[in-house]
Parts: sequence; structure tokens; C-alpha cells
Amino acid sequence: MSEVINKATLAKETTGVLAGLTTGQKNEALLVMADALRQEAPSIIAANAEDLERGRKAGTPESMLDRLALDVSRIGAIAEGLQQIAVLPDPVGDTLEQFERPNGLSIEKIRVPLGVIGIIYEARPNVTVDAAGLCLKTGNAVVLRGGSSALSSNRKIVEVLHTALAKTSIPAAALQLIEDPNRSSVDEMLKLNGLLDVIIPRGGSSLIQNVVMNATVPVIETGAGICHTYLDAGCQPEMAERISVNAKAQRPSVCNSMETLLVNREYAARHLPALAEAFRNVNVELRGCPETVALIPWAVPVTAEDYATEYNDYILNVRIVGGLDEALRHIAEYSTKHSECIVTENAGHAARFLQEVDAAAVYHNASTRFTDGFEFGFGAEIGISTQKLHARGPMGLPALTSCKYIIRGTGQIRG
Repeated sequence: MSEVINKATLAKETTGVLAGLTTGQKNEALLVMADALRQEAPSIIAANAEDLERGRKAGTPESMLDRLALDVSRIGAIAEGLQQIAVLPDPVGDTLEQFERPNGLSIEKIRVPLGVIGIIYEARPNVTVDAAGLCLKTGNAVVLRGGSSALSSNRKIVEVLHTALAKTSIPAAALQLIEDPNRSSVDEMLKLNGLLDVIIPRGGSSLIQNVVMNATVPVIETGAGICHTYLDAGCQPEMAERISVNAKAQRPSVCNSMETLLVNREYAARHLPALAEAFRNVNVELRGCPETVALIPWAVPVTAEDYATEYNDYILNVRIVGGLDEALRHIAEYSTKHSECIVTENAGHAARFLQEVDAAAVYHNASTRFTDGFEFGFGAEIGISTQKLHARGPMGLPALTSCKYIIRGTGQIRG
């Protein structure tokens, strides 16, 4: 039996126990897990250092190493996410609908766990904890398959969490990590119907498309983030600079960072050079359309391919547009339907943007960096769904549930 089948089977065997746990038992386990992460932070950081060293030797870009890196502060934030999940309402068992039929049947629709969730992700060891916390809180077992670049970190984190779970009502076997770094382990998970109930990919476009195109297990699709910010005519320069620089440079390696800045032509003539200097001060390379390059001679000419690229780096496309209509057309062509923003004082333009842009999260006068389960108050997130079925946007606890109907009768039969 392969590692994938063995661990998925072990996870499946816990689903009956998980379904019977009380909210209090699950919350207690999450708090024990959080305490264990803090206590074992030095050993987790030591394991993470092994991954970082391998990454540097392999020439991994610094922006991607940043996604991988753990320190005491980040581990503390990850543990805090578990604590936040613990205090959130438990959706399992919630009554969604209740009604009675003319024949006297009482029908109740309630939330239930999905079952066993497979998560396939890249160099983000925080996902290991976020996924475990959200899945276990909703009574789901979870099978994790992280990227090989984070294997030492993930292995140590799961070891710490297993030790913690052994002291709780949640079976440690409900949390499984696939350690086989070969592509074949991913391919095997994609076909594991009967053991996995759903697969959620988190990572770059190639990973997500591989899962979507090849899985026979149902998939909740998360998306790459080619995110845009549009600076409208008459927007406040200080606000525009603050939002734009934050959206690009606060943490460029993540999916909700901005990749293209669209600037109204009237606004650009007066304010784009100063805004460009703000980007240069934080080491952002600008790639601009011809009008942009005319205003900012040090900008690199942009290509159509650039507009379709998720950089995850200190690189930003800048395009000057004639107005809202042109901005909307550009976003419709290049957006990955993740997060899009307009900075404007024009209420009508804001309303049009919020209504017409087809994305999971649409912003008015706020950075796209807020598209995050932690920032939305979900404690953490299992991913950011860019699809439209079942779940969309940051996926918190309710997104990890399905439903079933409970029908109570008094002897009715169908004639």
C-alpha cells in the first residue's frame, strides 16, 4: 500500500469520531495545538532553517524564501490563528432550513463536515497549521501534501501537532502529511475517490491547473492572484500612494498583492512621477506602457505577457488608461478574479466598479492585501476561492461544510 493510500485510509477511519465531537472538545484541542506551537518554536525554526538553506542553494528568489521563512513572530501569529478559530462559532450542526410538508413530514437541513479534505500546496508552512485548524474545527479529517521545499518545516509542525492532539479528544490520525516529494504522490491524491471527499489546491497557476484538469476527486479551486488597483481621476494622492504601495510592497510574494496599477490619464499627468518615486524608494521595478515610460524614463517597457504574469516579486506593471471604462476592460481581460481595487472619490464610479468587476473580492479605497481569512475575522483560511460554486473568496469554517437533510415522520409512506 502506498503512503498516500495508507494515510488517506487512516484519516478516513477517524471521520466517525470527528463527527461526534462537541464544539468544546474541538476548541480545547485547537488551544492545545496553539500552545504546543509556541513551546516548540525553536525546534520548528531549526527545521525551517534546513528548508531555507536548501532553497538558497537551489537559487530560490528571496521573495519566495520569504513565503517559506518562519520566526518566533510568525509562529506566534500562526498559533494566534488557531486561537481565533477556537472562539469562532462552530458551523457544524447549524440548522439552515426547517419546514413541514402537508403530509406531516418535518424536514431540517443542517451543516455537516465534508469528510476527508486533501490540501495540495507549495512553500507555505503556515498553510499546514491553518488547514489543520480549520478542518478539525469543522469535524473534517485532512490529508496535507506540501511542497518539497518546505518538507522539513511541515514534517516538524505535524509532529508537534500530533503530540498535542494525543492529549485531546481529536484523534491524531485525523491529521496526515504526505512526505513523498515525488509528483506521483500528487497524481495519486487526485484520483483518490472514496477516500478523499474534496481536494483544495493552494499555490501557483501551474499547480492549480494541474489539479483542476486532472482530478477525479471534486475540487474547490483557489486562484492565482493577478490583482489590479485603478487610480481614478480626482482620487486623493496621499491615499492613492498609501494603498498602492501597500498593495504591492507590503508582502509581494502573496496572492493578494497587486501586479498591475491602472492610472487615469488625468491623474497620471499630475501625480504619477511622485508615486513612481514612492515605489522606487521601496525597490519596486516598474514596467510601464509607452505613456508611463514617457513620464517615468527609468521604467521598463511593459509587454502583454507581463500583464498576464503573477510576479510574486518587487515588480509592478503600470498602465495609463483613459478612464473607468478602459480600466474595466483591462481588468476583464487579465484578472484572475481574485482581488481588484478602485481608489476614487466618485461614488458613481465606485458603485460601477464594485458591481461590474467579476472577482471574489472587490475593494473601494482599501488595499487588496486584506483578502485574507485572518483579516476577514475567520481566524485563518483554507484558501481563497476564485470559483463560484459552493465557496468564493477567503474560505473559513462554513466553506468546509456540506449539508444533509434530516426528515422526521410518524409513519408516512409515499402513495
